[in-house]
Amino acid sequence: MYPLKKGKVASQAHVGLPEGTFEEEHGRKGFYGKSAHLYHTHPPTGWIRFEGKLRPHCFDLNRLEPPDLCDPEGLPVAFLGNQDLKLYVSRRAAPMPFYYRNADGDQLIFVHRGEGIIETDFGPLRFEKGDYIVVPRAVTHRILPETADNFFLVVQSRGEFDQPDKGLLGQHALYDPAAITTPDPAPHLDDNGEWEIRIKVDDGISKVFYPFNPMDVVGWKGDLTVWKINMRDIRPIMSHRAHLPPSAHTTFVTQGAVICSFLPRPLEQDADALKVPFFHRNTDYDEFIFYHDGDFFSRDNIKAGMATLHPRGIHHGPHPKALANQGKKAFTDESAVMLDGLNPLDILPAGESVEWKEYWASWVEKK
Repeated sequence: MYPLKKGKVASQAHVGLPEGTFEEEHGRKGFYGKSAHLYHTHPPTGWIRFEGKLRPHCFDLNRLEPPDLCDPEGLPVAFLGNQDLKLYVSRRAAPMPFYYRNADGDQLIFVHRGEGIIETDFGPLRFEKGDYIVVPRAVTHRILPETADNFFLVVQSRGEFDQPDKGLLGQHALYDPAAITTPDPAPHLDDNGEWEIRIKVDDGISKVFYPFNPMDVVGWKGDLTVWKINMRDIRPIMSHRAHLPPSAHTTFVTQGAVICSFLPRPLEQDADALKVPFFHRNTDYDEFIFYHDGDFFSRDNIKAGMATLHPRGIHHGPHPKALANQGKKAFTDESAVMLDGLNPLDILPAGESVEWKEYWASWVEKK
């Protein structure tokens, strides 16, 4: 069906907005389904107060002190979750004195800060800032940081983390499969001390002990393994004439979620094109963004290590200052991780403890 058009509209989404209007995208299925563009005379985020639980949220995750920060025996802390997903922060400062196996879900570990080695059944992988590490469900592993100040964002999913369908763009778009790193076996065959594996199932921990190091795999084959990709090896898709939706930056897909990477890139060159994210109200997804590095010019008072959650049903988009100053920037130098959750993401006690309660008011223009 050809889209209907009524009243004052732009012929191309996000380009050449009628003078004095603010464009809002009202879409289904994230940015993959049907959509309408509404042209308002006021910004959709021009609210003055909220009542009820529905409002934008912001969390300063730098303030979280998970058990693994001070105790090598400790584990990460969960701050958001639903039946498909759970989001954790780990700030492990010392090597794990045990091995760990998550039987509740696959894990995507994003390295916000830190360097070191993750040992796995398949072999060790070095990690550094900007790495995404995919650890399939029930893979035995342990993290051996080589730095004291470490910060990991961990996404646990009931489903696998897969690469997106790149369609017409071809298999080398976004990131070339050759940029993926997989481990080589490096078995510990002369370590005959007692070793512990902690297995997480139904959010409880069971322990199994061996009289040898369980990292004794001398070879592996197949299409299920630990792997990683660094943000610097992701090549963002760009359009110089129209602002692309977040879905164009998809890095992983999993059950109930899409994970995208927002990376430095030139901004749109067309004089009439929007250069900041357009106003939108996802009706089928909750939008979570973790701010990793750079200048987050579309958001006021946001720094690295903070995160936002914009629930379905309420608008979100650029702050007034970013909208007014979009013509003054030629590029964006921010790096962030976005997760769109199909089912509502619940704020857990750890998240509530570091929430900036007045975040919603950051859109209120100062008179």
